Amino acid sequence: MTADDSFDRLDDDDYPAYTMGRAAAMLGTTQGFLRAIGEARLITPLRSEGGHRRYSRYQLRIAARARELVDHGTPIEAACRIIILEDQLEEAQRINAEHRRRDESPAPSAST
Repeated sequence: MTADDSFDRLDDDDYPAYTMGRAAAMLGTTQGFLRAIGEARLITPLRSEGGHRRYSRYQLRIAARARELVDHGTPIEAACRIIILEDQLEEAQRINAEHRRRDESPAPSAST
């Protein structure tokens, strides 16, 4: 790996750069909370060669959303389900928008 490869990872939202301890500290939560949302299959951290959990920035944003819901009284299992449904809705809306754009664009004209 070159230095350039390492710098490219700084911008990669999916690169598992954060240990469980660091992720918990950044979110202001416990490691148990991260384990719980992992058990609920909201996020699946990657594992280091030593078997330690590693989290990406994208996963930390999802975990932060789960913590927000839990902090407002939502049970953790329900919070995870809500986030999964929100994600599915966002994907469906993106697909619908693509279909609308495709359907609204003028058809290529045939040359004769």
